[in-house]
Amino acid sequence: MKQEELDRNIPANGVALAIIGIGCHFPQAEDSTAYWANIREGIDAITDIPATHWRVADYHNQDPASPDMTYGQRGGFLSSIPFNPMEFNIPPATLEAIDTSQLLGLVTAGQALRDAGYGAERAYDRGRVSVILGVTGTLELVIPLASRLGHPNWRTALKDAGVDDTTAADVVQRISDSYVPWQENSFPGLLGNVVAGRISKHFDLGGTNCAVDAACASSFSALHLASMELATGKSDMVVTGGIDTFNDIFMYMCFSKTPALSPTGNAKPFDAAGDGTILGEGLGIVVIKRLVDAERDNDRIYAVIRGVGSSSDGKGEAIYTPSRTGQKKAILDAYQRAGVTPQSIGLVEAHGTGTKVGDAVEVSALREIYGEADRPWCALGSVKSQIGHTKAASGAAGLIKAALALHHKVIPPTIKVQKPLKEVSDGNTPFYLASEKRPWISPGGAPRRAAVSAFGFGGSNFHTVLEEYRPTNSTADWDGNVQIMAFSGIDATSLETALSIVSDELPWEHLRVQAADLRTAFDEKAPCRLILVVERNKTNIKSLCSTALAMLRKSPDTPWSSPEGAFFATGPLPGKLGLLFPGQGAQYPGMLRDLACSFPEMLATITAAETG
Repeated sequence: MKQEELDRNIPANGVALAIIGIGCHFPQAEDSTAYWANIREGIDAITDIPATHWRVADYHNQDPASPDMTYGQRGGFLSSIPFNPMEFNIPPATLEAIDTSQLLGLVTAGQALRDAGYGAERAYDRGRVSVILGVTGTLELVIPLASRLGHPNWRTALKDAGVDDTTAADVVQRISDSYVPWQENSFPGLLGNVVAGRISKHFDLGGTNCAVDAACASSFSALHLASMELATGKSDMVVTGGIDTFNDIFMYMCFSKTPALSPTGNAKPFDAAGDGTILGEGLGIVVIKRLVDAERDNDRIYAVIRGVGSSSDGKGEAIYTPSRTGQKKAILDAYQRAGVTPQSIGLVEAHGTGTKVGDAVEVSALREIYGEADRPWCALGSVKSQIGHTKAASGAAGLIKAALALHHKVIPPTIKVQKPLKEVSDGNTPFYLASEKRPWISPGGAPRRAAVSAFGFGGSNFHTVLEEYRPTNSTADWDGNVQIMAFSGIDATSLETALSIVSDELPWEHLRVQAADLRTAFDEKAPCRLILVVERNKTNIKSLCSTALAMLRKSPDTPWSSPEGAFFATGPLPGKLGLLFPGQGAQYPGMLRDLACSFPEMLATITAAETG
């Protein structure tokens, strides 16, 4: 029985939703383009703790039992993000009273709305747009504000130590001055729900406005509520996701005393040597609509949400201990709502924190549902290996990763796995861990599907099923790391003139735009054609252009190529026949991987060969 027939035997009780816009800020990624490029290329964004957060020398002790100290000293941190308060009608004098999550939430939500095509210039019914975000409790700002209120204890301690009143008053004032002062805007500035409130207010969105908390599953608790808003017709569009910029010493202390942090400072989900998680910070926001509405409105669709499953651990064990039974219930609920079988899932983006117990429990739950297999067929991964555990934003990080994997038809890698956990690899496992990106081949033309998990302290379990959206035409995946500059003309001299516009002084973002314009204008039937392959931070553009110019002048009428990445052709295009023979040395496993991961035509050709 074909997979489509198996799926049809399961009644779906969910409403298909479309992800039409993405905004995000994660470690070493200022937007979804950079985030996907980092994921694809296996970039490790974990670093030492920056001085902007807290001084490691003040709080670090390798002994987990050391009072008021942490053994953590690495994490995933956001780069500096420009923020113009006047753009959001925020008086500059109030900035120190507003938590970072509220400020960057505005930036990221604006990114997502613009990406969806619903920027400030577009007219639409804003009264039926909701903002539902996953945010954990109060925000980071509450810690320094609460710390100021310890002055009675400081005075008592100074008095007991024999310090005179004048000196004691001076010391107390110095300590107080080291913290953010209370002001009129402090109360709203520290509240998690105001993250959503500021977004609704600034963008004039009149639907439901709230923040929900399910600890590290908060993103998906928000997505769960957002999906119900759309399914019931309460909203026509929802801005949803998760936000967490809380990586101060307080949060490190929380995870140290559990203890859940990696003592070696390296999160390695599903690796036998995994010894704990690494904290990260980030913001992930998606714009979702009912699929039928998105198609009607000609929205660009990244992926389709088929179902969101949820459960509680019930009685369970300890309040922070993962439950295989609870996780299985959420996973099965998602597949029931989506109307699909586990065998149709090609990628599971797991919660995968890197803790030995947590990863083992999660894989055990998945294997009980996915069953035995003659060979591994489903990729298992966790973006936490690259950016750390972004807590309230972790579900959004996984959702965006899976949506982009479906959109680009690429199985992304999970890094740092040397020896898989026995729970992953033992027996007739259906799962494998991709160490490198690979094209996502779809057997028999069945739709590609991914599933994403998010679990939180307190027994909150969520699992989401995504499916690729199949537009009439697919476009090439320009991820930002490699650009193709294409020139065409009537002769070699015209190409020499065109090359003069290329400058090695252009910022990369400008070069990307220029390359896109050149590809649009490229005429494949022109008598002379030149291609330059430019790799970010590796290609010497000045040298490449000099080589191309020299070769054009030397051989203006015959095809040639250079090792630096210049390719020249003349006359009509040759036929498409290509032959490869074994044992020629220059061939290697995966040699077409990059092409298949970037060009739909190549992926379609390989898929036809694999399934034909």
